[in-house]
Amino acid sequence: MKIAILGAGVVGLASAWWLSRDGHDVVVIDRAAEVGQGTSFANGAQLSYSYVAPMASRAVLGSLPKYLLSPSSPIRFVPRADRAQWLWVANFLRACNADTAALNTARLLALSFASRDALQEMLARTPMAFDHARNGKLVLPASLAGLRDAEAQVRLQAMMGCEQHMLTAAECLAAEPGLASIGSRLVGGVLTPSEEVGDCRKLCEELCRVLRPGVTFALGRAVERLRVEGGRVAGIETAAGVIEADLYVLAAGIASRELGEQAGVTLRMQPIRGYSITAEVRHAELAPRHSITDLHRKTVFAPVGGRMRLAGFAEIGGNGQAIPPPRIATLVRTLESTFPGACALDDVHPWSGFRPATPTDVPVIGRSRLDNLLLNLGHGSLGFTLSAGSGRLLADIVAGRPAAIPEADYALR
Repeated sequence: MKIAILGAGVVGLASAWWLSRDGHDVVVIDRAAEVGQGTSFANGAQLSYSYVAPMASRAVLGSLPKYLLSPSSPIRFVPRADRAQWLWVANFLRACNADTAALNTARLLALSFASRDALQEMLARTPMAFDHARNGKLVLPASLAGLRDAEAQVRLQAMMGCEQHMLTAAECLAAEPGLASIGSRLVGGVLTPSEEVGDCRKLCEELCRVLRPGVTFALGRAVERLRVEGGRVAGIETAAGVIEADLYVLAAGIASRELGEQAGVTLRMQPIRGYSITAEVRHAELAPRHSITDLHRKTVFAPVGGRMRLAGFAEIGGNGQAIPPPRIATLVRTLESTFPGACALDDVHPWSGFRPATPTDVPVIGRSRLDNLLLNLGHGSLGFTLSAGSGRLLADIVAGRPAAIPEADYALR
């Protein structure tokens, strides 16, 4: 069967890997001239398999007024005269309760563990170099109340198969001596030894390499619309002509929303804009060994391939391509104040991208209302983590074989 995949980010490419393994004739289409140029380009670099709690939770709900009203807040809501945005917000608020958060945590963990296994299988079959390492992750709550919430989350996730350890402030410093500069505000932490890091863009490039020549790449081909006839997609219209296939997969990040709506498929996604900087590590003894998530500043630090990736901020509904200098300046100050002297700050590489998020953070994987259009989208900040398992689940759905996780949990609603 000929299958056209819209999107050459890590989710689309992982889908291509699994579908081509099943013997399908796959073509990957993207408006960028190279793979991994969108949200996959410089994300937080964490493969966070055991820390996938949805943003929509009771704890976040209580902090929203503080976050949203402060101009310097790490979480910012950009309101628009857009009915879809307000419907998304309403569904997000509806999900901010303990029962819904627990259900969505279970779904995300199931997909996350399936992704960890799927990536291991992919690497065993086709080794790929993307600065991949298992170095563990340390999460630092912002307060004693946050530490209690984290402990409750650890107990919940322990019943779902996670191995995590609660640490005291002193134990956090013993695990990461480089945190001494913020030691006075540490209240404790959560250590997950099994977590990993990697360069998502490099993985995209490696997937492109190993998939050729069996998979066709139509790069630099902006998709204008999906041509729909008789309840089916009849082709993909691009400036260079129409691309036809038997089956189509929409995996183009936030761009999928507009393409879906043109085809009559409503997708409840909002862009959540995030920022990152990447800097060379000059003094490894001062840099963290683990990935660090600092919930006080809502930032993540990932040592990857001799560089430090620092990612932060979440602008719900943010758009535009320009990177505001104050955001980057804040990240640079955060890096230097948290790990002083560790990195070269005279050559910092800034980036900003749009994470396609559903209100619950649970992605949509599976069939749409159109007979031959499948969806693999809405992964939010977890696209890198969930990509391999999402691609495998999609291939299982296409093949009609039993999947390792329930297909219905990720169906379009």
